[in-house]
Amino acid sequence: MPAFLNVEVSATGRCWTGPAPEAERLADALARDTGLPLPLARILAARGVSPGEAASFLEPQIRELLPDPRSLKDMQLAAARFVSALKNRERIAVFADYDVDGGSSAALVLTWLRAMGHAATLYIPDRIDEGYGPNVPAMAALAAAHDLILCVDCGTLSHAPVAAAKGADVVILDHHLGSETLPPALAVVNPNRQDEDGTLGHLCAASVVFLMLVEANRLLRAEGIAGPDLMAMLDLVALATVADVAPLTGVNRAFVRLGLKVMARRDRPGLRALADVARLDRAPDVYALGFLLGPRVNAGGRIGAADLGARLLATDDPHEAAALAERLDRLNEERRLIEDRVRDAALAQAEARGLDSPLVWAAGEGWHPGVVGIVAARLKEAANRPAVVIGLSGDEGKGSGRSVDGIDLGAAVQRVAAEGLLLKGGGHRMAAGLTVSRTGVDAAMARLSDLLGRQGAGVAGPRELRIDSLMMPAAATLALAEDIARAGPFGQGAPAPRFAIPDAEIRDVRRMGGSHLRLIVSDGMSARLEAVAFRAFDAPPGGLLGPFLEPLRGRRVHLAGRLEANTWQGRTSAQFRVEDAALPPP
Repeated sequence: MPAFLNVEVSATGRCWTGPAPEAERLADALARDTGLPLPLARILAARGVSPGEAASFLEPQIRELLPDPRSLKDMQLAAARFVSALKNRERIAVFADYDVDGGSSAALVLTWLRAMGHAATLYIPDRIDEGYGPNVPAMAALAAAHDLILCVDCGTLSHAPVAAAKGADVVILDHHLGSETLPPALAVVNPNRQDEDGTLGHLCAASVVFLMLVEANRLLRAEGIAGPDLMAMLDLVALATVADVAPLTGVNRAFVRLGLKVMARRDRPGLRALADVARLDRAPDVYALGFLLGPRVNAGGRIGAADLGARLLATDDPHEAAALAERLDRLNEERRLIEDRVRDAALAQAEARGLDSPLVWAAGEGWHPGVVGIVAARLKEAANRPAVVIGLSGDEGKGSGRSVDGIDLGAAVQRVAAEGLLLKGGGHRMAAGLTVSRTGVDAAMARLSDLLGRQGAGVAGPRELRIDSLMMPAAATLALAEDIARAGPFGQGAPAPRFAIPDAEIRDVRRMGGSHLRLIVSDGMSARLEAVAFRAFDAPPGGLLGPFLEPLRGRRVHLAGRLEANTWQGRTSAQFRVEDAALPPP
């Protein structure tokens, strides 16, 4: 199939591909049968939605999509023990991971218990001093003072720490890949246990916790006791789902869609304060969760006090929320500066090593463990390959990895750990963490690259950029953007439709905020459209757009990107988010 608009190598080094003729026929039929606008029908057809399913897809209902919590192994045991601890006023501790998913998971439990008049101890391990997941000293200390320990977003691989929790019951609510044996906990609820069928493997930890609370409410209801309003807690589930890059399909899509509506009410003090410091002056969307709120929640675990994010999400005190949000905002600024330094060094090292292997990786002395995951994501974007970034300190290195669609990084890291080339390692398909001896870095990365190559990572040839349809500036209206949004939310596993504007004339171009680029494009006649290329002068691949587009005032160019509604100073208009560009043939 020829390249779309004959763009074989774009400004970001990608080959544009267009929709197959069959996709257009399905979309036309769907539009005819449902009366929906053709651009919206194209999205539904690409998702495999039939005419009879269109209405329910556009208005997903939790009650129709929510899986039965009891379909997960150990769920009934976990929920029963949790409810028993509540009724008997037992001492409960929540041990959570230090990221957004862990913080949201902990906040769900703490909010639920508070609504039932009960409190719990929150414990978040320090990223540098304790590392990821339960550790023996912490679990032993918690067990000495508590009757029940809930490990959320962690614990599936923590055999020794769980064994150290003598005298307390341990319940694990997690989603990370499990090994052949499970730790000696009372219950391990995890859709990615090896003895699960994987049907719910796309859930983040907060979703697993939410299902446990659904089951807990059911048990209470059977005794005539009303449980807390779980629908009001979907804002936390939505935040965790997006921040943990879970696919926005099935029940995940419903969680996020409805959770955004809950968040828009601004009822939760922590999220309200966080939105204010992030200067979010519009209804939250997936972008806000992933790039404005999520990074700030994460900032405490990355470079500050590990429990700040969870405390913010769980608090019901507006004054405490405001103070925590301000602190996290400052830490996030510090994190950006640290990230920039590590990113530049890691990218230079990876480029010197070569970006054409199945795995792109870099390791550096003293690189802060709190930013290696973000930098790995930047390397992944630059090379379109799985990436690992390792910070070295003493005899060890602690690293984090990010993957691309279709490549299971977590499974590969877990295998390398099982083979003894890593001190420890695990994760899920799209992200993983690892610890490696300083002297074993090269061997471990070579083996990991080999395993990822067998999965198909690093296949030669330019990356493809899929275009769903052509669009002219005159058609890029606010009404169309709002129609498209009905099929959202868009994100991992459910991308927004991408349009190509052919032969667009650049009427105006100027920088915004140093790294963004604002364009006014036209069809050469009267129609004009505002477009923006975010991070157009940052690291590749997006950072290639700024130098390419900035000199092209008055020239014609093909643009590829997304159409969205943009609200600024109380005014909402259509905006084209530029993702790529190419010069038309002379």
